[in-house]
Amino acid sequence: MEAFLISTGIVALAEMGDKTQLLSLVLAARFRKPWPIVWGILVATLVNHGLAGALGSWVTTQLGPEALRWVLGGSFLAMAVWILVPDKLDNEANDKGPRFGVFATTVVAFFFAEMGDKTQVATVMLAAQFNSWFWVVTGTTLGMILANAPVVWLGDAITRKISLKWVHRISAVVFAVLGGLALWGGPSNAKNHETPIEAPQKVIANEAAPAKL
Repeated sequence: MEAFLISTGIVALAEMGDKTQLLSLVLAARFRKPWPIVWGILVATLVNHGLAGALGSWVTTQLGPEALRWVLGGSFLAMAVWILVPDKLDNEANDKGPRFGVFATTVVAFFFAEMGDKTQVATVMLAAQFNSWFWVVTGTTLGMILANAPVVWLGDAITRKISLKWVHRISAVVFAVLGGLALWGGPSNAKNHETPIEAPQKVIANEAAPAKL
């Protein structure tokens, strides 16, 4: 559940002002059919983040605990810097006319716009960090819907009322904290394949257990 909540929150924050959110705004203005667009975003995100989560889980089987700790820590810290760089939507995505229906156009456009995007990379790292494909992908998908659905229905009115600069700063802090926690998790935690957040919980549980006579 922890993986689900963190994944939902961090992706929802990271998506604010992202190019895929800008794409949602463009699609909503062009088609003015919110439900097919939202369903298209959901399907595209599930497929894209499902693959990203699978990659993250696979990485944990290929790297040793110590190497994984440094890779995750460095990646989260790099993401903290990257999240501060504002995104712009490709002009090509804006200029192309629809070749399919609203739903299919949204699925295709959103899937490819999400390739290599911040939220996709974050999904890979979160899946590797928590080693929980289902909860991470479910959380990141919900985070994408929470960030994009209001834009589809309300347009840019909602983004104008939110300080994207502060949202990005908060996201950067969260990524930096995750990076610090990943690096803080020493070899003993890594060998047991515990996340830095799970380790203290296990210690508390052990202390609470009744002593054997």
